[in-house]
Amino acid sequence: MLSRLFAPTVRVSAHCDLPCGVYDPAQARIEAESVKAIQEKYQANDDPAYRTRAIVIKEERAELAKHHVSVLWSDYFKPPHFEKYPELHQLVNDTLKALSAAKGSTDPETGQKALDHIAQIDKIFWETKKG
Repeated sequence: MLSRLFAPTVRVSAHCDLPCGVYDPAQARIEAESVKAIQEKYQANDDPAYRTRAIVIKEERAELAKHHVSVLWSDYFKPPHFEKYPELHQLVNDTLKALSAAKGSTDPETGQKALDHIAQIDKIFWETKKG
């Protein structure tokens, strides 16, 4: 009896826990931009203490970028997106690998490669928001 009294009268469903507005590849891009900037600063500075700090921060930022890309892949993109953009799984994988490479490197080219991949994800993301 009590369960019927307190049962919901309207059922709703959603494809995610939060509104889609919380998803944005810009979060990954900002972190990846930090990675590349730190790599450039690392190259321009010979101080061992500075370089050590730069590596620690760069690795943290790369990991954050990987997190943001992973969240887009697992929480935002849905089967219809993967059907419309069949290259999306491989693109996300390539992006995560590029971010891992940038995490382990002080070469700004690796940071740029990660940024290039994120730009492709960004393009697809905003196309999905239109439709």
